[in-house]
Amino acid sequence: MVTITEFQKIGVGLSGFGLFFLLFGVLLYFDSVLLAFGNVLFLTGLALVIGLQRTATFFFQRQKLRGSSFFLGGVALVLMRWPVVGMVMETYGFVLLFRSFFPVAFQFLGSLVNIPFLSTILSKLSGSSSSMV
Repeated sequence: MVTITEFQKIGVGLSGFGLFFLLFGVLLYFDSVLLAFGNVLFLTGLALVIGLQRTATFFFQRQKLRGSSFFLGGVALVLMRWPVVGMVMETYGFVLLFRSFFPVAFQFLGSLVNIPFLSTILSKLSGSSSSMV
């Protein structure tokens, strides 16, 4: 069984609140204060969940440096009150950082949902074949 420390519990809460504030900031027409607060909470929560060293190692890997620069540059732009441009840069950086994870997530969602049309779309996005033959 995996033990979860108190810092990890706090980190999950901070990340959840960060995502909430990010969503709420986007819904309120890119409110820069809510987006900045959400970014700070999310990154702090991420650092508490996986640790400071692993967070730095993840963001500053050589093959992920371009995605990290766009993501962290977008965070900096949001903090400087350029919310729309910053969120576009963050989104692009997020896609670059996690593009290797998307097929796994789509395959998981496809196996979770038994709706025929939706499961075929998710299986095509994941790149897996549902044929038994």
